[in-house]
Parts: sequence; C-alpha cells; structure tokens
Amino acid sequence: MPEELTAIATLVADMRFEAMAGSGHSVTLDASEHAGGKGAGFVPMEMLLIGLAGCTGMDVISILRKKRQDVTSYEVYVHGVRAEDHPMVFTEIIVEHRVAGRHINPGAVRRAIELSETKYCGAGAMLGSRARLTHMERIVEADEPLPVIAAAVN
Repeated sequence: MPEELTAIATLVADMRFEAMAGSGHSVTLDASEHAGGKGAGFVPMEMLLIGLAGCTGMDVISILRKKRQDVTSYEVYVHGVRAEDHPMVFTEIIVEHRVAGRHINPGAVRRAIELSETKYCGAGAMLGSRARLTHMERIVEADEPLPVIAAAVN
C-alpha cells in the first residue's frame, strides 16, 4: 500500500501560517516583507529546497555508511533559481554535497549521489521533472575544514 502523508496550514496573521505534518512536527511559514509578510518563517519555496537537501542527504549518507566510508562531516547546499514569471517555479537547482572524512573514496561519493538522484530521492525526482537539477560533490580530508558558504538573503 502506498505511503500517504498529510499536512495542514492554518492562518495565524497577515501572511503567516503554522503548518503541521501528520507526524506532528510543525513549522512557521511566512511571505517575505515585499510580498506582504513579515519574514517570520520559511518562505514555502525554501521548504522545497530544504526537502530536497534532506531527501538526498539522507540517501547519500546512508549509502556512504553502507560503503563503510569514514565520513566526519556532511552538508548538502542547495541553490535554486526561479522563473521571473508566475508561477515562478524553479528552473535550475544546484545541489552541492560537501563531504569531509578520512580517506573518502570519490567514486563511492559519486555513486551514492547518482543512486539518490536516479533511484531513491522522490523530492529530487519531482523537482528535476521541471527544473534542471545538477549534483556536484566536494570532498575534503577530516583535518581540513569544510568551506563556509554565506547564504544569500533575498
């Protein structure tokens, strides 16, 4: 039987909603100030990128652990570009997997990303059906810090 998921979003004030999933977890959603909100929560389109980061990240780290890779730090950085006209869908999404560890096999990382992209990550499959989705990896030894990326604020 297929898995069914539910969510409800309840208006709090202005453009702010409190959204709750069937799992009981909740998150605040709001529009940016230029769109009538107060910026008090996630913009809904950000949640799509977060869902993709979590979906592919869980796939990749699970596969790397099964391949006995000594991962000490892992980040998934997702950058989306939206169309200028409504419905302003994502047209391009870049997913950068940043893996740090001891003697990480680059082929294992690439294969884990490929399996997530082509077989396991439902969020990526959905978003990739509309947007150009590109995955890349950056691997560093455990004693080297992962590069810091400052998130762009819109």
